This record gives sequence, structure tokens and C-alpha cells, in this order.
Amino acid sequence: MRILLDTNIILDFMLEREPFFNDANAIVQKIISREVEGYVTATTLTNIFYIARKIKSIEIAKQYIADILALMRICPVNRRVLEGALSSNLRDFEDAVQLACANRLKISAIITRDLRDFEGATLPILSPSEFLEMLDGNSEDLAE
Repeated sequence: MRILLDTNIILDFMLEREPFFNDANAIVQKIISREVEGYVTATTLTNIFYIARKIKSIEIAKQYIADILALMRICPVNRRVLEGALSSNLRDFEDAVQLACANRLKISAIITRDLRDFEGATLPILSPSEFLEMLDGNSEDLAE
């Protein structure tokens, strides 16, 4: 199963933000163990670097990006993805880019804490807890 992690999930993990860290960590562990294939968009990396640099330091921000590159697959943001995002019915362009990327790569689901931002999406949008419950067999499986 391929999942795309919204920027907030990566930040929850990297910055150990409570009360969200445990679910984010559990998802990252599923990616490390190869139970699922984790993706982020290229634009997520620039956002994470900017935020981590402000909160921590340039050195730590660079390490976060290196860690993400080692762990995750990158969904490229190209003209076709941007055009798809523009034609999306989502109000937030950043989220529309993530959705267009996910659709292009046939991602099974987007994992986010901001479910409302993805209303009207054309693929499953799950909270971290919903996703973890699904993996534990407490919910219907997504098509691979």
C-alpha cells in the first residue's frame, strides 16, 4: 500500500509534537518496516525545511530533509501535477498539489490531521488513527 503523508504528519514526527507524536511515530515505523510505502511531495520538503529552520536550526533542518530522503519516496511536482492542482476543487493549493501528486502516482490514501482541507478529494483521506486502525484490521482495507 502506498500512502502520502501530509506535511503536518511529518512535522508531528520530526518535532515530536504532542499529542500527535505517537500516531505519527507509529506510521513512520510502518514505513521503516516496509509494511507500507511512504511518500511525500517535493513541496513538502521545502515546507519542512522552512519550518524546521525557524524552530530549530539550519543544520537540524538539513538533517530532517536527509532523514526524509532516506526513508520516503518523493512525489515529483511537475507541470502536469500543478495543472491538476489548479483544476482541483480543493481550496488550498498546497493540499491540491498533494492530492494531484497522489492521484498521479496512484497512491492508496493521504494521511493528514486536516481532513476538512481535503473535502471532495478523489481518494481516501484518513487521519493517522483511522489509518493505523485500518492496518490493524479494524477497518476495511484499501485497494492496493
